[in-house]
Amino acid sequence: MITLIKSGKVYSPQYIGKKDILICGDKIELIDDSINIQNSGLEVKVIEAQGKLVFPGFIDSHVHILGGGGEGGFKTRTPEIKLSDLTAAGVTTVIGCLGTDGVSRDMKSLLAKARALEEEGISTFIYTGSYRVPVKTITENIQEDIILIDKIIGVGEVALSDHRSSHPTFEQFVQLVSDARVAGMLSGKAGIVNVHMGDGKEELNYLDRLTKETNIPLTQIIPTHINRNISLFEKGLEYARNGGCVDFTTSTTEKFLEEGEMKCSTGLRIMIESGVDIKKITFTSDGQGSLPEFDDKGEYLGLKVGKCDSLYKEVRDAIINENISIENAISVITSNPAEHLKLKTKGYLVAGFDADIVLVDEKDLSINTVIAKGQTMIHENKILVKGVFEG
Repeated sequence: MITLIKSGKVYSPQYIGKKDILICGDKIELIDDSINIQNSGLEVKVIEAQGKLVFPGFIDSHVHILGGGGEGGFKTRTPEIKLSDLTAAGVTTVIGCLGTDGVSRDMKSLLAKARALEEEGISTFIYTGSYRVPVKTITENIQEDIILIDKIIGVGEVALSDHRSSHPTFEQFVQLVSDARVAGMLSGKAGIVNVHMGDGKEELNYLDRLTKETNIPLTQIIPTHINRNISLFEKGLEYARNGGCVDFTTSTTEKFLEEGEMKCSTGLRIMIESGVDIKKITFTSDGQGSLPEFDDKGEYLGLKVGKCDSLYKEVRDAIINENISIENAISVITSNPAEHLKLKTKGYLVAGFDADIVLVDEKDLSINTVIAKGQTMIHENKILVKGVFEG
């Protein structure tokens, strides 16, 4: 399959001008001012991108692809994600994780779901483990999982400062991070530890101690839900100023925002204005995860479900409402997660990289076309379902 995208304004994520993009198979073959092969005798699919902005495919690096929840009993388990939930949101690469429940959902099922989504057309990776420490793995330990299983690129989401966590000791946490780091070095992977930050009073204490008491670099850990409340956000801002990476969760509710959760687009602006390096910031959706509400005694009150489409909505809000440049805004879901997770052919529009591309309308920045590994998954707001565009 040869696809030619014509005359779009290309953000790589840095703006490189109005360009044509030639896709051969699942790779970007060429990006140039003008590419003309329509009369070459080859079968070429042409996508006219006049009036469109062309972005790298979005990377959502924290999604409960098997579903999440269950804190209110079995009836509150959230469902598995569908391919269309991801592609409609512009997501072409997803990293799956477990959460509170590492019993009725396990690593083998997570790996199988990731492989199923890959067969359907997008790129997938997973973290090993769940909230609990010691981590439950597929093999005997963290290092073997990361080194020997292709799709496993790190550990997560390990819960800290949360009443649902296993409350590991600091020494247990350091050992976990050390194992992930060494396994990443040996396998050429990131070995990242994705840390769920809860509402607890401990906040980033373990991460601060790790910096002071060990030789492990800050960048080995990505604390997520950093916008959960103002206090945690402020601690995260200082952590990022000191060189750490931080991740905002885009799925939320009006009630959470009213109670003090920091809206992602606003938080991004504040961090940039405060001198944080944009490369240290990512957004993730927490898609299909539960958004549970508890009372002050930790008793479950109810929940809503995280949505992957919140990922780009917050990026779009950052551009339109917070006056953040397109380059900076889209980097938090493209080049930044690709760099943090060592996804070596993702996150940029460059010849030789995977043909993961999102076209948005220039006027309102709405998603128009999504291409994953060279295959058009959405075009003109119609979604590919079993080989046929619907909608």
